[in-house]
Amino acid sequence: MLTDFRNYREARLALGTEPVVLTGPNGVGKTNLLEAVSFLAPGRGLRGARLTEIDRRNVAACKDNTVEVATQGWAVAATVATRRGTLRIGTGRDAVDGDKRVVRIDGEPARSQAGLAERLGVVWLTPPMDRLFLDGPGGRRRFLDRLVVPLDPAHTARVGAYEQALRERARLLRDGPPDPAWLAALEGVMSAQGVAVTAARRDAVQRLDRACSAAEKPFPQARLRLAGTVEDWLDDMPALAAEAKFADALASARPSDAIAGGAAIGPHRSDLMVSLAQTGIAAEFGSTGEQKALLISILLAYAELQRALRGEPPLLLLDEITAHLDPGRRTALFEVLARFESQVWLTGTDEALFVPLRGHAQFLTVRDGTVAANSL
Repeated sequence: MLTDFRNYREARLALGTEPVVLTGPNGVGKTNLLEAVSFLAPGRGLRGARLTEIDRRNVAACKDNTVEVATQGWAVAATVATRRGTLRIGTGRDAVDGDKRVVRIDGEPARSQAGLAERLGVVWLTPPMDRLFLDGPGGRRRFLDRLVVPLDPAHTARVGAYEQALRERARLLRDGPPDPAWLAALEGVMSAQGVAVTAARRDAVQRLDRACSAAEKPFPQARLRLAGTVEDWLDDMPALAAEAKFADALASARPSDAIAGGAAIGPHRSDLMVSLAQTGIAAEFGSTGEQKALLISILLAYAELQRALRGEPPLLLLDEITAHLDPGRRTALFEVLARFESQVWLTGTDEALFVPLRGHAQFLTVRDGTVAANSL
């Protein structure tokens, strides 16, 4: 159920276990539905939007003009059948504290969003992610962190603690003269949380790299590696020794970090390196279609990894997934999704592209914030 979410005043969908195919023109609300489902996971959803940006806008008359007036807060509620039982989730923007997201799980207020990751996996691919291998490492880190959280729900809190200490240290160095004791305390937080963040990412990448070796043809097999200074230390020493080395490095780098801003080393500088297993060619040098196929291959491998670790794969949200896929790979993807062991949501403007899923999926047509069953 959606209430005052983007262009939806309200919507209620009752769906089976088969893939859900949403078709309709651009701008009618297909991606908005996927975004709503993505809020069953921790974070700011598949668009990474500010919570106030999601509120539905009402058009109101004001003398000779019209103005947009936001509603008082959006809400999403869902009942999900899992192998561990029925799960009820309710979430939305706090109408009092506009930047706060509230979550209820099985009718009880959740102490943190981490409880969502403990109960349900949700992953997605969206058109902006088609440039994942071409843009800067920040997008790849965020992509990786979303994959880590269902495997290690405490990961988000560690990343937040590290980034807060990083910002505070940078402010002290910039404003000066800094208090050495306070700097040392912040660097202690950065070293402890930073090594923990790196270890969680490193473990997830190693597991995912092994899962990618079983990728289904015609999707390419990916090789994944996490690159960074702290990662190199963890290859050669225990975590406690890496923490001490990180803290010493931060203390030694205070003068240069004060000039440059931030910190020269740490998990905020790490990068996810992806290459084609058969050729060793880095993903950024592949064609657009090859990069899209590689992303799908990684996502399917991750779904299998979650199934092995948690007993069921995650919900998959695939926005405009057919873009840049040739007919052979498109058909192969639909064959995989038709037998997938968890619900899959797909969007597209051309319903004819989804004909191979006839008899294996639920087809819905979206028009200006309304959803109707499709006879296809």
